[in-house]
Amino acid sequence: MKTLKQKTFIFLRIVIALTIIAIIGLFSFRNSLLQQLLSKTTAKASIKYDCNFTIKEGSFEGLSGIKLTKIVLAPKNADTLFNIQKIETTINFWHLFLGEVQLGTLKINNGYVQLTQKGKRKNFAAFIKKDSTETTITDKLNYASFGYKTISKLLNLVPTDMKIEKLVFKIDDNGKKATIDIKKLVLINKNLETAIHVQTNTFAQRWKIKGLADPRNKQADIRFFNLDSGAIKLPYFDERYNLISSFDSIRLNIQNIEKSSGEFHLDGFASIVNLKINHPKIARKDVVIKNARFDYRFLFGSDFISIDSSSTVQLNKIKLHPYLSYDTEEDTIYRLKVTIAKMKTQDFITSLPDGLFTHFEGMEATGDFDYKLNFKFNKNKPDQLAFDSNLKKENLQITKYGEANLNKINGEFTYRAIIKDVLQRPILVGTGNPNFTPLDQISPYLQKCVLTSEDPSFFNHLGFINEAFKQSIVKNIKTKKFSRGASTISMQLVKNVFLTREKTLSRKLEEILLVYLLENNRISSKERMLEVYFNIIEWGPNVYGIGEASQYYFQKKPIDLTLNECLYLARIIPSPNKFMYHFNTDGNLKDSSKKVESFLTNIMIKRGVLTIEDTIYKSQPVIISGSARSLIRIKVKDSIKVDSLFISKLAPQPIMSKIKK
Repeated sequence: MKTLKQKTFIFLRIVIALTIIAIIGLFSFRNSLLQQLLSKTTAKASIKYDCNFTIKEGSFEGLSGIKLTKIVLAPKNADTLFNIQKIETTINFWHLFLGEVQLGTLKINNGYVQLTQKGKRKNFAAFIKKDSTETTITDKLNYASFGYKTISKLLNLVPTDMKIEKLVFKIDDNGKKATIDIKKLVLINKNLETAIHVQTNTFAQRWKIKGLADPRNKQADIRFFNLDSGAIKLPYFDERYNLISSFDSIRLNIQNIEKSSGEFHLDGFASIVNLKINHPKIARKDVVIKNARFDYRFLFGSDFISIDSSSTVQLNKIKLHPYLSYDTEEDTIYRLKVTIAKMKTQDFITSLPDGLFTHFEGMEATGDFDYKLNFKFNKNKPDQLAFDSNLKKENLQITKYGEANLNKINGEFTYRAIIKDVLQRPILVGTGNPNFTPLDQISPYLQKCVLTSEDPSFFNHLGFINEAFKQSIVKNIKTKKFSRGASTISMQLVKNVFLTREKTLSRKLEEILLVYLLENNRISSKERMLEVYFNIIEWGPNVYGIGEASQYYFQKKPIDLTLNECLYLARIIPSPNKFMYHFNTDGNLKDSSKKVESFLTNIMIKRGVLTIEDTIYKSQPVIISGSARSLIRIKVKDSIKVDSLFISKLAPQPIMSKIKK
């Protein structure tokens, strides 16, 4: 009777024997197996991707080496995707036996990889289209396991020793070309050295990448810089997306990749020096970030992906701690938290990227502040969106203004609107302008109508309406586009007086900061802000301010406007140059415009802004008597009747009698 120890020993001997037999068999038939694998790959490329995949010769070299020559992948009706003369590699046998592919060495000589698009034909289209035969996976994905396995597989494909020579990457997007020519890329003893030449339609440069690359220990510390004078330019994107960008150097560091306690951790940092970006949607000038660093800690759990709050983003002297997560435990929930610890206001101002906040350049301030942002969005319950922005200041005071001197709003100044990059005529905001109208000389009805339609809580908020902002975010997420803003009168005032109407990220960020300073530092009273607003906003083609508008439409002073006329003027503020489309061919307001004005009236009554007595004459028509009338399209056959009605409203009765005769 054999003991348990003897049985175990016999079992191990059998396993070892079978393993040796399998290895010998694999070694004996490995070339045949390789040819079968290459044949299957060739057939798959032809059937699934409509491509010709050919290898002139493929064979094993030594115990674990593979040598391939003349490897070509060419779509049947497009340019060749890649053509490489020779690839030599070694594969870790034991990992292969365990079902993993781990490269030991890699040599690539003389070849190219190219992505082309000619018209609508792409040579890579077959590889990016969705496979209609794929089945939908209903099992919940474990992000920690998936992330760790994916990165481990990718790192296993990075050889410990590598030598690449004369490998060219090409892009040709309907004439927009970029070539990245790897003259040399060598990885020996964990040290990476490269020599890369870049050529586009607009520039040529020589790049270098060097540093530590240790794929087996999952560590890296790589630097990327230019061998020539000047900054590294990003190829292709300047022609394709009108995005001009450059930088002096980039550093990428990976310190730790591990999985423990059911979570996958990825730690390290990335930094960039003198990043320069120019795009018309970002700013009118070059945006320059002198020094930026991101100390990151990515966490993957079974049902979440996040950037941990221990991560730090440093922008010059500004340090913030972000927390970003995607959670699918119960619902699909997105979270964003940002914390800026207490810092000097002046350090914040001087750390702002050059070109992004041009109106703050030269500004000086005293005091400190700290900031917290908390955002939460539940995809399945979008209306429960949470948004909380909290800035605490301590002795914050502006001692010197930059280009945007907020104090000018309290005195007489000249305003010039900019429409489609064209500077409009100057408007003097002050008593020197005969059309300037003090707030107490503007009809109370107009003040109530405009406030109700544009900013009902103007006298109570500090520049921003959190609830309106939240609703705006919800709608923009639902529509998947920026279809609604949350602009207050304060924001409109700052945009008009100190900024421009350009739709750039720079302008919007400056608007937010300037509004905060204007409102929270009590630089101007609410009454003065509203007075300036009424005297500068556009109310028609080349019509600015209520003094001009009341004459242009009704030949009246602003104090004499009726409720109906005020409702009309408030209604056209969003699109004043299209006012004529509110009227039908009889010269009367269209029913759609009347409904909107009735809706506005009902809101004002419910809020107690108007009384029923105020609406006694609501049924009277709105009659345009000023020069604006010439832009309303009125039928010729009805013009006599319309004009007679118009004259009867204004002319004495004896004159009307003569007209009838």
